[in-house]
Amino acid sequence: MWGIVPAAGVGSRIQPLAFSKELLPVGSRLDDGTERPRAVSEYLVERMVRGGARKICFVIAPGKSDILEYYGGEVFGSAVCYAVQPRPAGLCDAIFRALPLIRPDEPVVVGLPDTVWFPEDALAELPDDRLSFLLFPVERPELFDAVLTGASGEVLEIRVKQPNQGHHWVWGAFKMPGATLAALHDLWCERQCADEYIGTLVNAWLARGGSAAGVRAGSAYVDVGTLHGYREAIRLLEDGSAAGRLPQATGSAR
Repeated sequence: MWGIVPAAGVGSRIQPLAFSKELLPVGSRLDDGTERPRAVSEYLVERMVRGGARKICFVIAPGKSDILEYYGGEVFGSAVCYAVQPRPAGLCDAIFRALPLIRPDEPVVVGLPDTVWFPEDALAELPDDRLSFLLFPVERPELFDAVLTGASGEVLEIRVKQPNQGHHWVWGAFKMPGATLAALHDLWCERQCADEYIGTLVNAWLARGGSAAGVRAGSAYVDVGTLHGYREAIRLLEDGSAAGRLPQATGSAR
């Protein structure tokens, strides 16, 4: 299984930084018994590996070589490769940069590298054979992409950062077969590559007769892209550490 990590953004909400926002130190990990700072993107990568990803593709901007230097060619026992997004063009464009690497029969999971969420093994709840979204309850869904689901968990609509949504479940990661990723890419191209957000593209997919599942397996979700979110992530991780869940280093992130 592949994990795609879209890491080409500039991080304007939390600048100025002297490094890529995905390397922002958040919390810590144990490395051979020594506690060390941990990059925020490590949380996503670790969760992808827990969920079965054995190949990780970071999609980076041309100037973000510090991510390559940090992760190298392997992390948490999984192989790492890199694709380049030449210019900022949205999440859809970033995700599809990894498409040439992925076989139609390979599952692929996508997450956001400036987020921290629990439980760590929630990706295992998503099926391999269809498009599915891992959902989390949040207090301010208007800041995220709220996912409306039917009685059996089918996705009815994704509302992209709309005010007063009234629905408190948002997606934090999603998974699909490689063939579905290719089909979404074809639809994106047919729509003149105009979709910046995955939510609007999936709404078009649903309107064409496609389907997706929403899985409410998440319990806590924090976007670390703002100072408020950064503080919330620290509190969330401190709560986890107090419960004996201090993350352990199991690979070569450095």
